[in-house]
Amino acid sequence: MDPSRQSIPVPHRWNAVVWVLFGLVPPALAVVDEGAWTKYPTYGLLCAVTFAYAAVAMFPGRPLLRPGAYLVVLAVGLGAISYAMGSGAALFIVSLPHFWIYAAGPAGALWSSGAAAALTVLGTLAGRGFDDVDGSVGELLTGNVVFTLVGFAVGAGVGLLVHRITAQSESRALRLTEELVDTRAALAEAHRRQGANDERERMAREIHDTLAQGFASIIVLAEAARAGIGEQPARSAQQLTSIEQTARENLAEARALVGSTPPDGAVQGSVAGALRRTLDRFAEDTGLTVEAELPDGLVCDQQTRIALLRCTQESLANVRKHAGASTVVVILSPGPDGIELEITDDGRGFDVGAARGFGLDGMRKRLAELGGELTVTSSLGDGTRILAFLPLAHDAHAVQVPHAAHVAEESA
Repeated sequence: MDPSRQSIPVPHRWNAVVWVLFGLVPPALAVVDEGAWTKYPTYGLLCAVTFAYAAVAMFPGRPLLRPGAYLVVLAVGLGAISYAMGSGAALFIVSLPHFWIYAAGPAGALWSSGAAAALTVLGTLAGRGFDDVDGSVGELLTGNVVFTLVGFAVGAGVGLLVHRITAQSESRALRLTEELVDTRAALAEAHRRQGANDERERMAREIHDTLAQGFASIIVLAEAARAGIGEQPARSAQQLTSIEQTARENLAEARALVGSTPPDGAVQGSVAGALRRTLDRFAEDTGLTVEAELPDGLVCDQQTRIALLRCTQESLANVRKHAGASTVVVILSPGPDGIELEITDDGRGFDVGAARGFGLDGMRKRLAELGGELTVTSSLGDGTRILAFLPLAHDAHAVQVPHAAHVAEESA
């Protein structure tokens, strides 16, 4: 904004109104009935002081008259008006705020207001005529003189007090501003660290659910292929093919994690196909019996599809590594409020309360991010039941489509 167009502060506006009404108007009215030698010089001096004030106050950013020069004009004008009228205490007292507003500092305000007080007193005494004063203290201390001196003393005290309060307020405001800046910086750093921790946790969960599981499968298949390469070459060849396929899938997952390609299942579609392929691979690699109820026409959004697939992969990995099961049952059920995925096995089971593992915690957090929940039921010797629930997204609905349409979609 143009400095010359800066608005006048509200306190300064009120000071100008008070100064005009109680400083300039009373002297102008007081000399209406006086002689020409008193009236016109007084009017001229009042106009000169008014124009000087307008020159410094109307354009705060670029005043026509420098504040220091205005204070000189004001002090001389007060003395001259006091001389012309023979009194000037009232105008001096009403003009005192100007010295504290436009002076460079408290010292300048005290010096300039003190000079104005002295000129006002001298002007008053000179206007009355020094010949009428015998020099005694009683004769010198007239009402105007006393009011001028008292006004200067009170104005100096009030001005110093206001300046001190203002300085303390500015110091406190500066300190609060610095604290606010530091707090904002600390908050931004905390958000950055939290974001980094969240991203690190997300990446760890993705790596655990994809690459780590794939590498574990590769290790198991490689050990089995090496052990049976002499006696069961056909079986070993099949296992080597599974190793190759798993390695390719891991490579695709790694590329997806670094953002070079979209993740598996990134498009909308039926989740049953993705789960069925995962179960077929699991049955082929482990030789376990897998029973599945997967509605072919169940359609869900991308995030739900990926979450269900990751939960299935993690559950099957736990079955392979820990359960010692012979049969796994997977049931995908659409409902009015969401989708349920149930995975049960007839393995050895475990103590859920004592279980500590990244896999289960990762599944819980993944589902919780989508508003879902994970329920794990197991006991020693009775197998394990994993129940994952995910609510339907606002823009996706679980619907059943004809089987033929699904077959066409799968073929495409």
